[in-house]
Order: sequence, then structure tokens, then C-alpha cells
Amino acid sequence: MVFDVSEWDGPLHLSDVDERPKVPLTVTHETVCIDKLGKVLKPSQIKKKPKLEWEGMDPKKLYTIILTDPDVPSKNDRSLAEWHHYIVVNARGNDLDSGDTLTEYVGSGAGKDTGLHRYTWLVYEQTAPLKCDELRVNDRTAAGRERFKASAFRKKYGLGSPVAAICFQAEWDDSVPALYKQLGVA
Repeated sequence: MVFDVSEWDGPLHLSDVDERPKVPLTVTHETVCIDKLGKVLKPSQIKKKPKLEWEGMDPKKLYTIILTDPDVPSKNDRSLAEWHHYIVVNARGNDLDSGDTLTEYVGSGAGKDTGLHRYTWLVYEQTAPLKCDELRVNDRTAAGRERFKASAFRKKYGLGSPVAAICFQAEWDDSVPALYKQLGVA
């Protein structure tokens, strides 16, 4: 275990997550592994959808996975927070492609001069398949990603506390303008 889940209550966690995770989550991108709470990364390192691992993951069970940023447009002005980067439900174990993608993955894209943003990966175990009435969001639009609340989503669909989670930090780098162009906000 890289971090003790009791550390979750510190300044790096997502304030809208109302219960701490049971175990740490490990998120592996092509060139970097998020295995420490609060690790600082560059958006250029996390452009593609990663692989997830956590203790107790069962490939026969269904999971909901969320990636969210509570610091939009910045930590001092959270008027658009949370901004979700990825939501998949009904994933079999950690096979993200087996699930029903509600919001397609996009990496971090903190605005220029807004400082570090906290990004939180959350994994919830489901007791049954979910039928969601959420807006479907592709990886070519920013619309519909703002003002999301992981805690409200969790309650709406009867999900328990997160079984696994990790929080990392990132700020603007030279790759962000390409992401904004992809999302139609450039």
C-alpha cells in the first residue's frame, strides 16, 4: 500500500467525496504510474486512458469509475467544479472497455496560470448493472462536463463508498492547447 487511506482526509483529497476509499488505486499511463497520493504530473504524460489496479478487484464484479477535477477553473474559483474527465459504469473488474462509457476519457487540462489542480480517480463497486440517464459526452466536447458532483452521482445510483481511489495533481503545460482544440474550446 503506497498511502494509508487515513491520509485521504488531508488537503489533496476531493472535498466532495463524502467517504474515504477503502484501498489505494494505482493508475498506469504509458510513461507514468500514479501510485502516490498527490503525485504531480504533466498533462502531456496522461493523454491516453490508463489501466487501473486495486487490491480486491474482482473481474466478475461490476464497477463504476470516475475521474474528476474539483478545481475548475482554479482552486480559488471552483464555479465550474467538479469537471469530469471520465465516467464508465458496468465495467467488469478493471476492464474499462467492457463498461458503458458515459463520458469519454480526456486527460488533465488545467487552464494557464491557474496553478495545480487536484484530479481524483474513484472506483465504486456496483451491486447490479446500472441504467443511467446521464448525458453522453464524447472526447470532442467540453459541454456537459462541468458542475458534476461525484457524491450526488454516487447517491443517485445507490453506490457505496469508493472501494479504491487516488488523487494526483497537474497544471498547464504546452500540450493543453491541443486538448482545448480537441474539446472545441480553443
